[in-house]
Amino acid sequence: MIHEFLESFYMKYGSFIPLTESDVLEYLKKKGNSDPSKELDIKREMARYRAGLASAPIAGFMVSYNKHTLGLEDLGTLEEQNWLNDQIINMYGELIMETTQHKVHFFNSFFHKQLVAKGYDGVKRWTKKVDLFSKWLLLFPIHLEIHWSLITVTMATKTISYYDSQGIVFRHTTDNIMKYLQSEAREKQQAAFQKGWKITIIKGIPQQKNDSDCGVFVLEYCRCLSVKQPLLFSQEDMPRIRKRIHKELCDCHLSD
Repeated sequence: MIHEFLESFYMKYGSFIPLTESDVLEYLKKKGNSDPSKELDIKREMARYRAGLASAPIAGFMVSYNKHTLGLEDLGTLEEQNWLNDQIINMYGELIMETTQHKVHFFNSFFHKQLVAKGYDGVKRWTKKVDLFSKWLLLFPIHLEIHWSLITVTMATKTISYYDSQGIVFRHTTDNIMKYLQSEAREKQQAAFQKGWKITIIKGIPQQKNDSDCGVFVLEYCRCLSVKQPLLFSQEDMPRIRKRIHKELCDCHLSD
């Protein structure tokens, strides 16, 4: 029965990276076979199965959602201490928008680079079919060199907020976003949004204790803020959160 579950899990997620013991226990419970004394057997069976041929990832495994496609190389960035790549960040942002019925707008991770390189004219087409001023929250993942940060915009209060899991502040990024919003307001003839913006640096938020989890922190900030949940996670939760994100991406929806 365990092998049956492990095989279906492997086919669904392309590898055993997101597998936890509780996944197996939950499956056995559903099947009416939840004797806790068998936990050692479960560990042994999981180890045996993973050590077999199935321990090699499925060649050509792909997840597609809207215009996003993830391969095993992308999903592999969620394993252990790897740095998340843009593809993971952007598809997860798509799932956040779907979950919030597009009341939240998530900007592609390449947006800020393009804004810096080409100015407003270089990015104004990105929102051709999007009315930013009807959203309640905007999310801008910011990738500078080797570090991810997050800028959010609460439209009702015209507040630009900066979140960083190492307490670093790249002030020019919030200025860039404020100028962008003012230009967008002029372009879309939204007089109320052409002035009155305020910038705030958010402190007292969960912080990373290594050099590799900044992308995971950014996605968890985004997830919590978009569904109005408090930021109640920590560095110790990162292995679990990485596995959950992996599953959500393969399932193409956020878990409850």
